[in-house]
Parts: sequence; C-alpha cells; structure tokens
Amino acid sequence: MERRTVEPRPDWQRTVEEQGLIYPLTRHPDDSLRPYWDESAYYVFSLEEVEALEETVGELHAMCLAAAEHIVTAGRFADLGITDPRVVDAVAEAWRRRAELPSLYGRFDLRYDGTGPAKLLEYNADTPTSLVEAASPQWFWMEERFPGADQWNSLHERLVAAWRRQAALLPPGSPLYFAYSSADELGEDLMTVAYLQETAEQAGLDTGWISMEEIGWDRLAGRFVDTRLRFIRSCFKLYPWEWLTTDRFADHVLATLDNGGGTGSTLWIEPAWKMLLSNKALLAVLWELYPGHPNLLPAHLDGPRDLAATTGWVAKPLLGREGAGVTVHERGAAPEVREEPCCYQQLAPLPAFDGHRVVLGAWVVEDEAAGLGIRESSGLITDEYARFLPHVIL
Repeated sequence: MERRTVEPRPDWQRTVEEQGLIYPLTRHPDDSLRPYWDESAYYVFSLEEVEALEETVGELHAMCLAAAEHIVTAGRFADLGITDPRVVDAVAEAWRRRAELPSLYGRFDLRYDGTGPAKLLEYNADTPTSLVEAASPQWFWMEERFPGADQWNSLHERLVAAWRRQAALLPPGSPLYFAYSSADELGEDLMTVAYLQETAEQAGLDTGWISMEEIGWDRLAGRFVDTRLRFIRSCFKLYPWEWLTTDRFADHVLATLDNGGGTGSTLWIEPAWKMLLSNKALLAVLWELYPGHPNLLPAHLDGPRDLAATTGWVAKPLLGREGAGVTVHERGAAPEVREEPCCYQQLAPLPAFDGHRVVLGAWVVEDEAAGLGIRESSGLITDEYARFLPHVIL
C-alpha cells in the first residue's frame, strides 16, 4: 500500500460531476471550498493485498451476521439501545424472515496500512454513503490515467445483479420507490439514491422517486402514498431505521411493516434487521464472541476498562455517523463513562501517509466483498471534511 502524488486532470471537477459526483467540493468552517474528490494523489495496492482484504471483508461480514443472530436469540436488544417492544419485535421478525427480504449493501470502515491485518473500526449496513464516488468516478479515473490497470471495484455490476436476484422478493404490480431526505444540503444522499435507482432500472425494475418528506399517509386507506396518492408498496430509503421508528410517522411504519410475511403494507429496504449491523454496540458483541480475533479491536459497552491504562480508547455513540460525538482518549487518561450509550473501542490511530490519516471503506453487496473507497482526513476522526482519493492495483 503506497500513496503517490499526481497532477490532477484538467477540468477534473466537470468530469466527475458528469460521472455522477455532484458534490466534488466541501465547504469548510472558514467558508472555503476545498476538494472532496481529491485526485492530486492516489493509493496503490498489490494484488496480494487486495485479495487478503477481500478475504478479511468476507470473514468480517459472516462474523457480523453471526453476531446479529446472537443478539436476536439472546435478546440483547437493550445493549443496542433498542427498548421499544414494537421495534424489538420488528427487528427480530425481520431477522427470522431475512431470506424473504431484499438486502442490498454495506460498508466496512477499516484501519489498514499494508503492514498488518486490517482492523474493523465500524460497519454501516443501513445507510452507507460514499458509494457513487467508489463505484463510478474512480473507475473512470483509473481507465483514463492507468489504462490496462485494475482496481478493487465490482460495485456497479454486483449492484445490478443483486437487484435482478432480489426482484422476486418485491411486491408485484407496483414500482420500487427510492427515497432520500431533502434535509441533506450537500446532495450526497440524493445522488446516492439516484445512483442506486439507476442500478435497479438497469436490472429491469420499475422504479419511482420521492423524498422522505414527501411521503404521505392516507388515513382512510391506512397506507403510505406518494405525492399523487399512489400506494407505496416498497421503498428503498436512505434514512436510518432509528429515525424511521421514532419520527412522527413511526406508529404507521411499525403498524404497516411488511417483514416478508405478505401481511403488511410497505416493504422497506434496507430491512429492519440492518439496525443490528449499523449500531456501534455490534463492535463490543463481536469482541465478546471472537476475543482476540486479528481483525477486531477490543471493545466494551460498560466503559473503557483496561484500555485506559494500556492503549487508550475511542468512545463512539451507538448511533453516531460521520464521526459525530466520537471522542479520542490517549493512554493514561482518566477512564470516564459517558452519559449517552457508547461503545468504548481500543484506540488504533489511523495510519498516516504523507501526513494524511487514511481509512479504507470496503463495500459488501449482498454477502460478497465488492470494492474499495479511500477517505483521508487531517485528524484521527474521519468526519464530514474528509477527502476521497482513488486507488489502483499495480
């Protein structure tokens, strides 16, 4: 694994925008605009490194599914902050019927520097983003800059194939809606959903388009409808389940939830059991089930324990995203327990390449490793100001 600098392509911003990345720049607190898509450098991997990472991702995904099974069978929902009995029942039922429910993708965030085993930092299998840039612009960048080279990137074809396989699980006679929140000012959610809709259409599915805020409730019919009062029978939503089950329509969501049994009204994708894989408590459960595993970091739910005196720790809110609420504590710091539920994970500082902190985003489509996206940050926490850099296998 190596970081190399290169001169960006002329008019690179227009190029990546045409390839679907409508947010190539990020506005920083000083109101300056700086590249989010950063092709002034790129990462090089050997084929052996990528093959090892693929194997690691496959194993981690299988371990996460086993952890989900444990959470459901042992009734450990409270450890994840899931205490509403209706939500517990919905998640458990979705898990039991998971073979009947469409389930698309997820993203592992990994610490890796090319010299040792990759370490799992977290898994988002409910609403992962940075998909567009991983699937499309970086592939075209490679074809232009390194014709004949390769890249760990089968995202597009795997997504199309997944929709084809899962079409039989969708309710017949109605379109699959794709929904995003219009509260997203950056446009990342909108473009992620638009790209996923495109892959579904390439798979031959009939699709619709709507924002979460436009979804209506027909009180007489007792069902969700679009802006033309048409029944929303199935919907892919880039909207976290913890919001869907707590906002003002939560009662309707839970009362009309189609968990594969054919008795409900609306089938939501991703399914409710994905709540188990996007909760930081999963990291602690994994450590309990697989203590000492080379691809895991020690993690606990009741506090940092011995991490305070040995390695330091990172406190992660169970439902945090984009680094929100994450705090870093060096070795020797007073072992504090935060008021909000957190996972306390061993501090494993992100590796620095030329002064840039890097995290690997390894993608899974259905149950298969499917590609890689790389983000860089200035500090130890990968936040909304991180940059995306392409990669190549040489």
